[in-house]
Amino acid sequence: MTKRRGVWFAAIAAVIGAAIIAAPLAAAKNRKSRVRGLLRHEGLSSVLIAFGNMYGVDGPFTNPANAIRNIVGDEDPWELDSARGFLTKDGHLVIRVEGLIFSDGRPNDEPTFRGAVSCITEDEDAGTTPIMNVITEGFPANAAGDSTIDAHITLPNPCVAPIVFVLAGSEDKWFAVTGVEVEEDEEDSPGNGNHDDNGDDDDDDQGEDDDD
Repeated sequence: MTKRRGVWFAAIAAVIGAAIIAAPLAAAKNRKSRVRGLLRHEGLSSVLIAFGNMYGVDGPFTNPANAIRNIVGDEDPWELDSARGFLTKDGHLVIRVEGLIFSDGRPNDEPTFRGAVSCITEDEDAGTTPIMNVITEGFPANAAGDSTIDAHITLPNPCVAPIVFVLAGSEDKWFAVTGVEVEEDEEDSPGNGNHDDNGDDDDDDQGEDDDD
């Protein structure tokens, strides 16, 4: 009887252990699937840009002299595990970031992140092409650096060469921007510790149904 109970306990422990391991993986997959589901819902013809990588502020970008489109980078380097999202031509902006924290390992200290879209537009009267930046309201971000920004913004018309940023909630400084840096020794490895790799192959999930 004791031996039989031991077998049952071992089996139950194995099931619980498998569930503990699988739960975070399933949650991450669901978050990625939700972005893909929203993207498919919007329709390809309405998508202005879609991205699966962002670049954490680092190196010379921490110097205000090297601002991108008049938006300065944070004075401290940041890194992220993953990022994905899209922008539609009617201003629906979705950004999902995970693990956006200080590069030295300190947790995120901002209770909210904001999204920003930078466009080059036209001033026909002046004959110039000014920069116009549109910033969202704040969206909750946890200490682990996870946040989902889902906002509708009014884009300038025209909006040329759009760039997407993740900003601090408290000041107009960027933590991440659409872009990528590939390290030579990690070109064939998933993730490089500072900037997001695509992580998942969307083709693997084309057949799955996503909740909108």
